[in-house]
Amino acid sequence: MNVLIVYAHPQPQSLNGAIRDFAVQRLQAAGHHVQVSDLYAMQWKTTIDEHDAPERDPREPFHASLDSKRAFENGTQRADIAREQEKLRWADTVILQFPLWWFSMPAIMKGWVDRVYAYGFAYGVGEHSDTHWGDRYGEGSMAGKRAMLIVTTGGWESHYSPRGINGPIDDVLFPIQHGMLFYPGFDVLPPCVVFRTGKVDAERFAQIQRELGERLDALGTTPPIPYRRQNHGEYDIPALTLKDDIAPGQTGYAVHIG
Repeated sequence: MNVLIVYAHPQPQSLNGAIRDFAVQRLQAAGHHVQVSDLYAMQWKTTIDEHDAPERDPREPFHASLDSKRAFENGTQRADIAREQEKLRWADTVILQFPLWWFSMPAIMKGWVDRVYAYGFAYGVGEHSDTHWGDRYGEGSMAGKRAMLIVTTGGWESHYSPRGINGPIDDVLFPIQHGMLFYPGFDVLPPCVVFRTGKVDAERFAQIQRELGERLDALGTTPPIPYRRQNHGEYDIPALTLKDDIAPGQTGYAVHIG
């Protein structure tokens, strides 16, 4: 299996750095091919702007979607974007690893998504009609690939429980898992979350290694989160709301899980 790890942490000598190194070693020992995009080490450009479409007409206002589409179609994207897209094509499984900062991923990783997910590459693909609203949410250019999050957070597990003050961890991660991964077609595996990172000692780290090792060993067989697919009859199109007979009376993120 080809595995791409997109990694975002500024300090190599950190818990995240140790987790990344363990993941690479575990995957390679199992015979997988691994690439790592270490965004801080790469000094990844975070902002999407006119410099990402060098051949665009400078007399026209910059349009993030349309300019990325033209650059992608014409082969005039910046080289760093094209390299990351090629890694995504190569990968069978993508792992996004990051610390949870202010209830989301670090800005540098969001910038990776903003820039690499070009129009025509990760979105804006497929037929758009009154019965098929594009290839997305379970379809699209990443269909057939798997994805998983490895997330660290200083909060306790109880803080992210169903009645916890921070909200359920599945809800906190929903925009990333359902939006950034399922939208372009990935089969999304349940996340691997490390809680209370400020209290990790040698014994706790050994436990993290055991739990993460089990998850990595099962990358190819773990059932994905059963998100409902957009074009499989459960949503009214083009309204893109669940049909009345699907989870009647229910609302919220969980309603989109079958």
